[in-house]
Amino acid sequence: MVTPLLPKATAVWLIDNTSLSFEQIAAFCGLHTLEVQGIADGEVAVGIVGLDPLANGQLTQEEIDRCQADPSGRLKISKPTADVPQPRRRGGRYTPVSRRGDRPDAISWLLKFHPELTDAQISKLVGTTKTTINSVRERSHWNAQNIRPRDPVSLGICT
Repeated sequence: MVTPLLPKATAVWLIDNTSLSFEQIAAFCGLHTLEVQGIADGEVAVGIVGLDPLANGQLTQEEIDRCQADPSGRLKISKPTADVPQPRRRGGRYTPVSRRGDRPDAISWLLKFHPELTDAQISKLVGTTKTTINSVRERSHWNAQNIRPRDPVSLGICT
């Protein structure tokens, strides 16, 4: 079952602003009935400010009215009104520490087998900087003696 964001704060608001039963609030918030009763008594969640589920779109007034009229009714969380798009990731990606040493090998392979690629394309593929690409190209990289060309796809750096 989907529970609201900040369930205790939502329960505090529902207790203060509605005439819903403890069972209804507990079922909606994913809390135990005794915990909701403790919140109402002031023994639990002391100092928690209530969070209005109407304002953040988790409930509608019609849903609250329906459950206040029917003591056996259960609150249902509202569906989001709009689809929230996920931000598209751009640029460099995180490379685990175990694969960071493989980047110069991948750069060397790309420089050797695909000289038509620009530095910007290589840096986007491998997730590195142009200075690293130039140091591998000029063999001035700090680890130049250990760099051997290896396919970046087989290394798992890019697809």
